[in-house]
Amino acid sequence: MNTHRNPVGWFEIYVQNIERAKAFYENTFQVTFERLESSDNTDIELWAFPMDMNIPGSSGAIVKMDGKDSGTGGTIIYFSCADCAVEAIRALQHGGRIQQEKMSIGEYGFIALVFDTEGNMIGLHSMK
Repeated sequence: MNTHRNPVGWFEIYVQNIERAKAFYENTFQVTFERLESSDNTDIELWAFPMDMNIPGSSGAIVKMDGKDSGTGGTIIYFSCADCAVEAIRALQHGGRIQQEKMSIGEYGFIALVFDTEGNMIGLHSMK
């Protein structure tokens, strides 16, 4: 983990009905979402909150992904890493489980998903 940054770099709120959720968040917070392309994975649809990578704070998205329910446990926190594959291996070595090995998310870098020792899924994000 880069110790010169805040540990959380991204969040995802998982939803079942993307249009209903988009309307809820856009109207509640008076924002307009931007569609994020997720490379070749057609099982994931992401709509991002407004973001500026040059200001402090974390942004995130509402996400519809096959196999990931909304509701209890429907939010994933992403930790910023230099190379998310390294932390994924460390998680495995320390009693965790890899759900999704490092994969490209196009111009937005790479992610990996791991379960901690308590069954919580967390995300790892890196630009390389």
